[in-house]
Amino acid sequence: MPLGPEHFVRSAKSGNDWGRIELAAYRISTKRQDAATFFEVDPLPEPDVPADMLDKLEAEDTTNLDVFRTLSAMDLAMNTAPSEESAVNDFAVRLFDILGYTSSRKVLLRTRKDIELVVCGVSTNAKTDVCLLKNRSKIVLLVQEDKLQMEVRGDAEAQLIAAAIAAFQSNNKKRTLAGFNPVHHQLIPGIIMIGTAPTFYKIHVTRELADAVTYGIFPEVHTVVHFYVPAVPRPHRRLSEGMKPLDNRYIALRCYEAFKQFIISKQN
Repeated sequence: MPLGPEHFVRSAKSGNDWGRIELAAYRISTKRQDAATFFEVDPLPEPDVPADMLDKLEAEDTTNLDVFRTLSAMDLAMNTAPSEESAVNDFAVRLFDILGYTSSRKVLLRTRKDIELVVCGVSTNAKTDVCLLKNRSKIVLLVQEDKLQMEVRGDAEAQLIAAAIAAFQSNNKKRTLAGFNPVHHQLIPGIIMIGTAPTFYKIHVTRELADAVTYGIFPEVHTVVHFYVPAVPRPHRRLSEGMKPLDNRYIALRCYEAFKQFIISKQN
């Protein structure tokens, strides 16, 4: 008889080495939601971006310099070679800037940040492609690039969830060092990008889950991570088209605008 996940052998793997086995070993599953349920608002808000971002297909047709730079970065991200994976990170940074995610002096974007992840009592790390820091320390948003299209092995979803657990551990460690009590749970918003096509995640990390990972034990409570895939007009071409077509771009930007609340409004 096959053994259940409670009997899986848990080992000290870095976040980049996480896969389906690690998620099952810590009772983590994912569930897709519709837009209204996921974003907790219906209809989705209009994107607060310059007009060129919504009605200019090509960067060369824009008059707004920020939009020109964002669309230029988008074009590079859609034609990424394995040796130039940073193009997707560069696009994400431009996109967050133009959407107002970084409009406050309290937030800062980092790329390729290593976050300490303690697994089975061993200090490893989780590398996130892009993350947003509040007050230069608290991690409030993670972006993970899915590199399968570049023939790079790895499970982006499991890597993102591992990074969220690492972020929770890191945030609580910094709170303790600053003289504050650790929090018992935190919503860590995340995005997986394949080229310029996003999938949005809400990862609720609890102390029980973080402790289970820290000590390599099977948690009593099941963790469900919710995600949303934007409903574009041509779903079978979602990955190849990304945010290039104006209709896809409008839909994605509304999702980003709605997602902003989980980073800005609902973070302590």
